[in-house]
Order: sequence, then C-alpha cells, then structure tokens
Amino acid sequence: MLNLSGRWSGGSRFSAMLLLLALSCLPSLSQASNLDDYVKAVRLDDERGMKKLLAAGVSPNLAEKQRGDTGLILALHEDSKKVFALLLNAKGIDLNLRARNGDTALMVASYKGDVAAVKALLDKEAEPNNTGWTALHYAAAIGNNEIVQMLLDASAYIDAGSPNNTTPIMMAARGGKIETVKLLLDSGADVTLKNDLGMTAIDLARKFDHDDIADGLTSRLKKAGKL
Repeated sequence: MLNLSGRWSGGSRFSAMLLLLALSCLPSLSQASNLDDYVKAVRLDDERGMKKLLAAGVSPNLAEKQRGDTGLILALHEDSKKVFALLLNAKGIDLNLRARNGDTALMVASYKGDVAAVKALLDKEAEPNNTGWTALHYAAAIGNNEIVQMLLDASAYIDAGSPNNTTPIMMAARGGKIETVKLLLDSGADVTLKNDLGMTAIDLARKFDHDDIADGLTSRLKKAGKL
C-alpha cells in the first residue's frame, strides 16, 4: 500500500490550510465588492450599472456602512432620480427599511420636500406610520402642506408621538409654519397634547416667538370650550 501521508506534512499542509482560508473569504470579498459597486451606482445615478448589479442577483436592499442608508434612502439624499425609480420598482425591494438613525425612505423624501418621491413611495404602499419620528413630523416641520395632506390621505396618524412624544402639530408650531398648523388642526390634530417636557403646541409656539400661532390656537381652544 502506498503511504501518501508524507505528501501533506510540514509546509504542504500549511499551504493547504491557507488555500482553504482564502477560498472561505471569497464570498465576503465578493459581497464587499458588490456593496462598493452598488453604492457607487447610487451616488452617480448610474441606472445602467445598477441594472447590471440587480440582474446579477445583488439585493436591492443593500445599505452603505457609514449611516446604514439603504439604496433608496441614499438615492434621495444624492438626488439620484433614475436609480431611485429603478430601485423603487425592483423585485424584492423593502420600502420600509430604516437607516441607523431610524429614517425610512418616505421620511427622507418628506423631509426634503420631494413631492414626486413621496407620491411614488405611497403609490407603492410605503408605510407612513412607524414608532418614533414619522414622515408626518418631517413634513410638518418644513411646512410642506402638499406632502402633509398626501400623508394624511394615506392614513398617517395625525397625533403620532416622537421619542419624546412631540406631535406633528407641535413641530409645525415650533417652526412657525402657520398654514401647516391650520391644516393639521382642521384635520383633527389634538392641540392639548403635551410632550415629555410638558409642552403643548401653544407652548412651543410661544417659546420660539410665534405668537400669532399661539394666539390663534388659544382662540380655537376657547371657542371649543377647552380653555
């Protein structure tokens, strides 16, 4: 009988172990390369490059490492409209994934005042309600009534509480967005709610020198017999 054990002694055995280790690293190296190419395609709004990646089986839900932004979220930040539209319609896309700061694509689109993106996401049934900050908070904060109305029409919870229970109407009052305050109030927002600091929308309006809003809300409460 031939003795083959000697072939795998010493340096040969060590070389074989290195080879196995290298082979085991190939999938992770490939994944890292895919992520780099994916992020690059998003940043450059490279629709053709992204199509190739998706056709090769790369997930449309990859997220960059620094902030955990998904491709959809990153496309919104970078104003990469072609790649955004491509990912929006990609098979297996999850519209409601959150970055590390808790933002969803709908929240980012709302904060940026991107009406077209908000509409596109809602048409694809992106979820307007989630724990913590919501798209409605962001739209109210910037005073974009078109987006506020779109979110309300999509059943966004009008009195959603942030991590410290600040509501959308509080954000609008704080920012001096009087028309948004009116819209939310007319749509049923509860102006008597308090956040964890014990402040109402009226209190926030006063604090940030928006006395016209504070006076208007106070008048509405008096007429309703709530003051």
